[in-house]
Amino acid sequence: MALTALLELEFKADSLDDAKKVMTRVLDETRAFDGCVGIEILVDQKNEARWVVVEKWQSQAHDTAYRKFRAGEGAITDLGPLLAGAPKLTHFDTL
Repeated sequence: MALTALLELEFKADSLDDAKKVMTRVLDETRAFDGCVGIEILVDQKNEARWVVVEKWQSQAHDTAYRKFRAGEGAITDLGPLLAGAPKLTHFDTL
C-alpha cells in the first residue's frame, strides 16, 4: 500500500541559503531512491524558514529502507547545524 511521509523542518533564519543547497542535494538523492514516487516541498508563507517535505512512497517497505539508509551510510551530517529544532516525521496511509 502506498504511503505519504510528511517531514517538518524549521531552519535557522541565517542558514536558509545553505539549507537550500543541502536540501537540493538530499532531495535529488531521495527522488532517485527505489520506491520514491515523488517529493514536494512546501514553504510556509509567513515563515520561509519552515518547510514541509511531502514524500510519496510505493510502500511501507520502501519508506523503511529509505529511513534505514538515512540513519546509516546516507546520513545527512551537514543538515543538523542548519536546523532551529528537531525535525518531525509523520506517516500517512493512502486510501
